[in-house]
Amino acid sequence: MGEDGPVTSAPLRPEGPTPTPRLIATDLDGTLLRDDKSVSLRTVAALAAAEEAGIEVFFVTGRPARWMDVVSDHVHGHGLAICANGAAVVDLHAGRSFVEVRALPRATALTVVQTLRAVAPGTSFAVEMTTGINYEPLYPPFFQDPGANVATAEKLLDGEADETAAPVLKLLAHHPELAPDEFLELARTAAGGHASITRSSPTALLEISGLGVSKASTLELCCAERGISPSEVVAFGDMPNDVEMLRWAGTSYAMGNAHPDVIAAASGQTVANNEDGVAVVIERILADLATQRG
Repeated sequence: MGEDGPVTSAPLRPEGPTPTPRLIATDLDGTLLRDDKSVSLRTVAALAAAEEAGIEVFFVTGRPARWMDVVSDHVHGHGLAICANGAAVVDLHAGRSFVEVRALPRATALTVVQTLRAVAPGTSFAVEMTTGINYEPLYPPFFQDPGANVATAEKLLDGEADETAAPVLKLLAHHPELAPDEFLELARTAAGGHASITRSSPTALLEISGLGVSKASTLELCCAERGISPSEVVAFGDMPNDVEMLRWAGTSYAMGNAHPDVIAAASGQTVANNEDGVAVVIERILADLATQRG
């Protein structure tokens, strides 16, 4: 859902034939998934048809690997997904195992914690690791993760010298009073030189990764391994953590429910997630491809 609530029946742009891609990269929440977190039958069919036509599909999400069950049955071929805003590549065909991890150094995370405590008193933190999430006592609890450890961020991040310590994928920062975009701007100004800072929640919840780690940079690495150029990628998204990916892809679509920054970054716009906006574009791509093949 966008910042000002859902938007429906947004026009499709650009007009005319849609370029035939070699890879489709799509965000999940607010983009591929409907608001009830389901994948519609129309979308399931569109994803399968794209893969059948030889177009690879990559799910590119802020979600951790353990929350990927909702789409595990709908990834074909390679079985890979990009999780945690680019911090991990996981194999959904192999029990969500980690193929690549781009960790946030614990010392860097501690620096960000100290900086945000100074500029935004009242901030609480969670630490997303390859083994799960842990969080501070005042951080909004994750009921999906009842086994999480609860302690200060400083204690949770202790262990930089311990080679057996689980890699940190993301630091999350929540503020109970600041507006979401205000908190994001403040954090980027104060700590953006240390880490990549973005957000995908409608609340003041920031997602902090290693410097240079984003959906775009990890997608670029995955595409380079396949000899796929940006011009051969079509991407979809709805929130600020999608902006870099949409700018990188040769063709990109903001959802009808997207944040204004996402609409500005994308080359096109489709209808809202609840109207199957990703499937609408994929169907156009496949129809154009069928026409070209005669």
